[in-house]
Amino acid sequence: MYPPPQQKHRRSVAPFVVAVVFAGALIVGLRLLFGGVPGGGDTDDGGGGNTSGRACADDGITLTIAASSEKAELLRTLASRYNGHEVDGRCVDVVVNSVASGGAMQALARGWDERQDGPKPDVWTPAGTAWVTLLRQRAEGGDQASPVSAENPTIATSPLVIAMPKPMAQALGWPSKKIGWSDILELANDPNGWARYGHPEWGKFRLGKTNPNFSTSGLNATIGAYFAATGLSGDLTERDVTSARTRDFVRGVERSIVHYGDTTLTFLSNLQHADDSGTAMSYISAVTVEEKSVWDYNQGNPTGDPKTLGDHAKPKVPLVAIYPKEGTLFSDNPYAVLRWAGKEKRAAAADFLKYLREPEQQREFEKYAFRSYDGKPGDLITTGNGLDPKEPATTLSMPTPRVLDRILKSWAELRKPANVLIVMDVSGSMGADVPGTGKTKLDLAKQAAINALPQFGPNDRVGLWMFSLEQDGEKDYRELVPMGRNNRSQLESRINGLIPSGGTGLYDTALASHEYVQRHQSSDVINAVVFLTDGKNEDNNSISLDTLLSDLHKEAGQETVRMFTIAYGGDADLDVLRKISQTTDAAAYDSRKPGSIDEVFTAVISNF
Repeated sequence: MYPPPQQKHRRSVAPFVVAVVFAGALIVGLRLLFGGVPGGGDTDDGGGGNTSGRACADDGITLTIAASSEKAELLRTLASRYNGHEVDGRCVDVVVNSVASGGAMQALARGWDERQDGPKPDVWTPAGTAWVTLLRQRAEGGDQASPVSAENPTIATSPLVIAMPKPMAQALGWPSKKIGWSDILELANDPNGWARYGHPEWGKFRLGKTNPNFSTSGLNATIGAYFAATGLSGDLTERDVTSARTRDFVRGVERSIVHYGDTTLTFLSNLQHADDSGTAMSYISAVTVEEKSVWDYNQGNPTGDPKTLGDHAKPKVPLVAIYPKEGTLFSDNPYAVLRWAGKEKRAAAADFLKYLREPEQQREFEKYAFRSYDGKPGDLITTGNGLDPKEPATTLSMPTPRVLDRILKSWAELRKPANVLIVMDVSGSMGADVPGTGKTKLDLAKQAAINALPQFGPNDRVGLWMFSLEQDGEKDYRELVPMGRNNRSQLESRINGLIPSGGTGLYDTALASHEYVQRHQSSDVINAVVFLTDGKNEDNNSISLDTLLSDLHKEAGQETVRMFTIAYGGDADLDVLRKISQTTDAAAYDSRKPGSIDEVFTAVISNF
């Protein structure tokens, strides 16, 4: 048993550091502003370390844990109850840092630099074993140099599901009919869309799926699609992954994507917003998430943050979980003690693991719709909650490291392409110095944009605008690079040449950029604007915010150009940017601390 709070020793509160991005592929995280604090499903956003709940004096053992965000807050709560326990006669404090699974994997693969990646963990618990598998493939020096061992016990589980609005699932035959990726592909490829099932008013089939380089649900869904294409449930080979039949299947599934992203919270928050306005059935037809995220959404709490549970009403149209008939993977939340942890920390890690797997703590996981560490469903996994305790009937086997790496490379070739216009604020305030960096805000933004460009593929069309006031006659904006393919060198050159001057013509530029992409949009690609600004609208002759939002608004079911906005610096009009993104079914990102712009820009580009 563990000591009650009154037996704990006191110590001072330590600072925390957020982990930073591997720019160009995997991020450590960000705070996504969309009506709440991120944390739902496998959001895998960066957060802060737990500096409250410390119990030991300075001579105690501090065990640092890097945890995926969907469980980080719960782990912090459990850690605060545990802290003060003695292991081999020494007091133990557990500190939990919320770190994106993909970003932590990359940081570990290159050796974990505390100056860049934040506090060095003693234990890593990503959302799924797939990240541990990828780490073994990508660690510098190969598998033998991997900082994790072969044995990484599970602390809680949640299977990947295809979440659908209940009426749509019922139209497909749920709950009596088994549904899977093959049914999704068939519906996605049908030009009649939902008219196939007697509901033309629902339009085309639209799938929400996160980027597998960032998100555990996106990674597991991608692996599941490759398995479904082959009919296998294990022993997937590189030949299977690269076969023409498999590639055609996966390409077909990807073409139904509305957009990608680093977090499922974008989809679930947008769906909640649509549900509030009575248009839930027109936003997305399905989204791949962890089972627990279905429960979170149905409680009106898409972030999954225990602190916000009960703040919002339950949705009018609930989600139900479809467990793919071809099989699925579990987010099994492995607990990996890192090789560099010393003897005392390894003993503390083992003791905390034992604590987490005890019945009392497992019941805490079950309160938030996790399944137990051995996969047993708790009281919340019920048909009344849109979940099925008897599913999944088939569990897929994790591919080998080489095959998993091949899957991600193949997906990069098959994913849905995008038309993206990058719009950058060059107003005078962007020339302000950022303390401690020796650079201006614009310098940092330019470098972040250039670092993110390699995420675009050869089939993407990318363009660049700048804006302030009266850049081109009376226009507040100027085209620097028209949208086109394979133009990275031109984009880099024009971005490097940006110079700050003038005020901020936000509203006119936002509308003009949206209309520009509309004129060049294609129905088989993701059409979007990435809009970065550090200020508020300063054009007294511009349209009003109400006019802007009205012109951006689309009718339910109509195709849209999505505006992903970045609030850069403390003076950025965060509320306005959030409204712009919400109106276009996209996401607003917060980079109020200019030093976070690299990770944020990379996260934004992950939507494509």
